[in-house]
Amino acid sequence: MNYATIKWADVANGPGVRVSLFVSGCTHRCPGCFNREAWDFTYGQPFTQVEEDKILAALAPAHIKGLSLLGGEPFEPDNQRALLPFLRRVKGRFPDKEVWCYSGYTLDGELWRESCARCECTDEMLSLIDVLVDGPFVEAEKDLNLRFRGSGNQRILNVPASISARAPVPWGGETTIQPITV
Repeated sequence: MNYATIKWADVANGPGVRVSLFVSGCTHRCPGCFNREAWDFTYGQPFTQVEEDKILAALAPAHIKGLSLLGGEPFEPDNQRALLPFLRRVKGRFPDKEVWCYSGYTLDGELWRESCARCECTDEMLSLIDVLVDGPFVEAEKDLNLRFRGSGNQRILNVPASISARAPVPWGGETTIQPITV
C-alpha cells in the first residue's frame, strides 16, 4: 500500500489533535474530490514499518486523541490488507485512543454486504475502528458548515454500537458547527 501523506497534528478529521494517514488508491472517483491525486494506488510513498513506527511514536503523547484514516479509500481491499496489521498494533498499544476512518463505502451497504469492498479483512478492520464517516462525497451536498465531513449525505457512525445493533448508530459527538459570519 502507498500513502499520500501523514498529518502529525491534524484538527480537522476528528475531535482533538490527531495523527491522520491518507492512503493512496480509490475507485470511487467522486466528482469534486479534494484529494484526486490519491485515487492512484501508486501515488505517494510505500507504507512501511518505518512509517508505522513513526505513527505509533506520534500517538504516544497524552494530548494526541487518536488516529484518522483517510484517502484515497482505506476500505479498498488492498488497503485493508495493509491497514489491518497496523490497526492491530495501534489498538494493542493504545486501546483508549480513538480510531476514525473515512470511507466512500457505506457501513450497511458495501462494508456489511457482499461487494467489491468486502474481503477477508473487513469485519476485523471494522472491529478496530471507533468512528466511521461513511458515504461518497457528493458535490451537490457539499456543506462547509458540517464538521468532520464534506457533504450532507455522509454519516458519522459509532462503529462498536453499530456492530452491536447490526444497524448504523450515529456517533454521539458534535457533527456540525455554527456558520461563520463576517
